Amino acid sequence: MKCLGELAEAITNVGFSMYFNYEKEEGSMSQYFAFQWHITEECDQRCKHCYIFAENACKKLDAMTWDEMQKVVENAEEFCVTYGRRPYFYITGGDPILHPNFWDLMELLKEKKIPFTILGNPFHLTDENLKRLKDCGCDKYQLSIDGLKETHDWFRKPGSFDETLEKLGMIRKAGITAVVMTTVSDVNIKEVPGIIDTVVKNKADVFAFARYVPTSDEKSTGVSPQEYRELLAACDKKYKEYKNNPDCVTIFNRKDHLWTLYRYEIGDFKIPETAKEGMIYGGCHCGNCHITILPTGEVYACRRVADSKVGNVFEDRLKDLWVKQVEDYRDYRKFSKCSKCKLLAWCRGCPAVAKGTYGDFYAEDPQCWADVDGDMRA
Repeated sequence: MKCLGELAEAITNVGFSMYFNYEKEEGSMSQYFAFQWHITEECDQRCKHCYIFAENACKKLDAMTWDEMQKVVENAEEFCVTYGRRPYFYITGGDPILHPNFWDLMELLKEKKIPFTILGNPFHLTDENLKRLKDCGCDKYQLSIDGLKETHDWFRKPGSFDETLEKLGMIRKAGITAVVMTTVSDVNIKEVPGIIDTVVKNKADVFAFARYVPTSDEKSTGVSPQEYRELLAACDKKYKEYKNNPDCVTIFNRKDHLWTLYRYEIGDFKIPETAKEGMIYGGCHCGNCHITILPTGEVYACRRVADSKVGNVFEDRLKDLWVKQVEDYRDYRKFSKCSKCKLLAWCRGCPAVAKGTYGDFYAEDPQCWADVDGDMRA
């Protein structure tokens, strides 16, 4: 199995479809590399499924200094020069807008013409600062809706649901793509179809959902493989109905990689005849096209994967971590179930959920229903 980190040639291979394309001024194409960057842990909410407080509810909240933030940008730029990529930052927290140097960072990214998405809360958004974000190059602003009103406010805090919906319109008015993300668990799985209707009604530009990753205190999402497949089927039906509705502006991002399995089963995805054996074309991005940087400088292969620390951005070169420590997350032959599946190169489920459930990154996805001893055998 060819791993992206084995050689620089593999890393810069444009045949890997999980990268984002962009057009250079001279007209040639290159690709983005995604850095999920947590600049602070300060937040107005204490969400029940938040990573920050899952292991330590009384932890000290960390935040980078302005000097440290500039070093992160330099390190990321060096990485991208080495591997022929362009940096794309997903700026988050906590709520990143609460960082005292948030606007300094925005101006720096504007100066360097580095595009970015903000993953944050609705509470401090105004027409004025959204306009400023747009001017600085903000591409998307992602908010969360984790249930219908009662459930969402229970997860997050009273009033959060209504304010989130209100701010979607303001984000779009500023010319920024308004994204809604839902974290699915047994608590809200029955409400996801209703959430879809709500975000469409409120004209979110993009909607997606991902599964809750169990923590040390809770070792299950509480959702069976069959229940999850039924959810995908119900959502797929809604998505297709809305696609034919001219009043619907929402794009539905099938983010969870088990969508590939479902779409393969119903005939919406076919294995390309040109696919080469031993190549990875899609699926889980961990170790392939993104890394996470925490406020402490710790670098994770994926924020959703517990204990996936591979280094520290203030002590290590990201370009070195990518071909050394991150390689531990690219041994596709180790996947206990996925390695036997014909969709290995396009799916692999969610190793973060597997790690949270079983303590093993390469364990089987607990919501995967594929029969790898039967019709899905490679």
